[in-house]
Amino acid sequence: MQRALARFAALVSLCAAGACGTLPGFGDDTTEVTVWLMRNSASDDFVQRFKHDFEKEHENVALDVRIQDWTGIGAKIDSALAGGTAPDVIEVGNTQVPQYAASGGLLDMTLESIRDWGSDAWLPGLAQPGNVDGMQYGIPWYAANRVVIYNKDLFGAAGITRPPKDRAEWLADTAKLNSGGNQGIYLAGQDWYTLAGFVWDEGGELARPDTGDWKGTLDSPAALRGMEFYRQLQALGNGPKNADEETPPQAGVFAKGHVAQMIAVPGAATAIEKANPALAGRLGYFPIPGPTEAKPGAVFTGGSDLIIPRRTRHRAQAVQVVAALAGEKWQTDLAATMNYVPNKSSLAPAVEGRPGTAAMARGAAQGRATPNSPQWPAVEAENPIKPYMTAVLNGADPKRAAKAASDRITSLLFP
Repeated sequence: MQRALARFAALVSLCAAGACGTLPGFGDDTTEVTVWLMRNSASDDFVQRFKHDFEKEHENVALDVRIQDWTGIGAKIDSALAGGTAPDVIEVGNTQVPQYAASGGLLDMTLESIRDWGSDAWLPGLAQPGNVDGMQYGIPWYAANRVVIYNKDLFGAAGITRPPKDRAEWLADTAKLNSGGNQGIYLAGQDWYTLAGFVWDEGGELARPDTGDWKGTLDSPAALRGMEFYRQLQALGNGPKNADEETPPQAGVFAKGHVAQMIAVPGAATAIEKANPALAGRLGYFPIPGPTEAKPGAVFTGGSDLIIPRRTRHRAQAVQVVAALAGEKWQTDLAATMNYVPNKSSLAPAVEGRPGTAAMARGAAQGRATPNSPQWPAVEAENPIKPYMTAVLNGADPKRAAKAASDRITSLLFP
């Protein structure tokens, strides 16, 4: 202990003589905290407002916010984490957190999440993928999810005066709308994110942990019930059975004026109205209905989490940045600015005046994320779920097709 005190005293003397910088935690030196945010996640105006306010409240901190492109970001973050050159705070896709956590390069923020940030109230679709092996590495920032966009004129012509409250009513209304040259719904055969919600509503999963590994479970009775509902709904329109919602882009199909409903994020309305200005003001939104009217249906939640590299040299300041971005003040601001869903349902009133975003927020309370495996990106890259869906829609035996898809998912999750 005496030798340690002597070394500390010598170091203080040396620094006082100008031989080294100010000791950590002392003096007036400004700490620069580097933050990576993804392009178009937040407006330039929001970023500047946040930067100005944060630096005003934290006088010795300067934020260096660097905008990143989604293309190639995975390899860039992997390289930064491995080399110890990562920024202090990084925005990542919510479902990407497990793959970065697998590297061992992320800071565990479980204590702050429980003690200070009210993690029990976070949207599950953002919080769950950020939690790996019981440790919270990803902090929810914002969410977005699919809703039903509908043509008010076609609903009115069919005598439907309000959105359906449950699945049975949804099927009945859609069948009524599917007549006279109009499609009740445009639902592409390979819209697997929408299928996932139906599977979750039935109590099924795309994959489950299995003795330390993961196993595809599309062939479970619950998952098969979800696929059967998808089949019934998809048949009430002319969506292609062998393509996803981008082939062709479903907004363009809807814009022609003969589709009553489509499932998409509310922002798709912008593309619809651009393609057909006559539909401006004629679009409505409602959450995807659930099995009962007690709550909306489950939906896949997209969006972003915030992570901190474990090797950050500015841990305290980085945590302060995350706390601010994930806190009520800036969550409310971001939601209102960007039409996002904030990270807690209690903050949903911030978007109540925006019909599309408000519908999205109601659905987000039932949001889920893809299986929390670091290997899940390999499943999405090949995506055996899509050909499985096409096979069933074309009349293949559902259980046999689901078993083949599940086996392939299992092999991809355990390379």
